Amino acid sequence: QVQLVESGGGSVQAGGSLRLSCAASGSTYLTNCMAWFRQAPGKEREGVAGIYTGGGSTYYADSVKGRFTISQDNAKNTVYLQMNSLKPEDTAMYYCAASYGGSWSDQSSFAYWGQGTQVTVSS
Repeated sequence: QVQLVESGGGSVQAGGSLRLSCAASGSTYLTNCMAWFRQAPGKEREGVAGIYTGGGSTYYADSVKGRFTISQDNAKNTVYLQMNSLKPEDTAMYYCAASYGGSWSDQSSFAYWGQGTQVTVSS
C-alpha cells in the first residue's frame, strides 16, 4: 500500500505561483511513476504532469508546458509541482497519484491517489 498526502493548494491571482507537494509513504519502492491530475467543476479529470521516478523523465500536458515543473526529492519521498504564470483556467482540484507503470497520463494505471488539494486562480 502507498499513502499520498497533497499540500500547498490555495488561492492566487492570475500570474502568480504555487507549489504543490505530494508526500508518499508505505511501499513506495513498488511504484515507478508519480503524476499530478486535476479536475475542474463540470469537467473530466485530466493529467497535468508525470515523472518516472527511476530515471527522472518528466512529461507535461500541452496546456501547462513551460509553466509547470514536476520534480522529486527521493530522500523525502516527495513529488512537487511548481506552478508559475497561473491562469484562471488552472483552477481545479489537484490530485497526486502513484502507479507501478504504464503511461503517465493513463488514469487507469494509477492504483494510489491522494485526497486532493484545491487551487483557485482569480483573474
